[in-house]
Amino acid sequence: MLDKKTLMVTLLVSLCTSYLSAQTKSVDVDDLHGNWHLRTMDGQDVREARAILDFDAKNMKLNGFDGCNPMYSELKTNDKTIQSTKLSTRQNACRQSIHSYVRTRLHKTVKEGFTVTKAKQKGIDGILIKSSKHELFFKWMNS
Repeated sequence: MLDKKTLMVTLLVSLCTSYLSAQTKSVDVDDLHGNWHLRTMDGQDVREARAILDFDAKNMKLNGFDGCNPMYSELKTNDKTIQSTKLSTRQNACRQSIHSYVRTRLHKTVKEGFTVTKAKQKGIDGILIKSSKHELFFKWMNS
């Protein structure tokens, strides 16, 4: 028989788990189609870098701007992970340190593979792209 304290803790954990799973809904690749503006990276506001990802779900392509240069890639999926197969970009120098910061981490995230869930930050609806090392929040550019 469970005591009251154990029962309360179990109930609280159950409620929190249910709430969090309801808040993190996986996104299908087809739902990513369009332009997405990077707003935060690893908790830091990086809107100033003006990085953009443009998902072409039909052709499994990713285009965009990494903060310094245009970028192009082919995508593949396995289970719930999306990964770049051929990331290419120009090697022009970045203007400011924020641009270099974003470029480096964005490339690592795309190359190592990532998951995508619906998310909300500061009242803004968007998507959360997570890799093993980075967490990026994007807002759809048409909203």
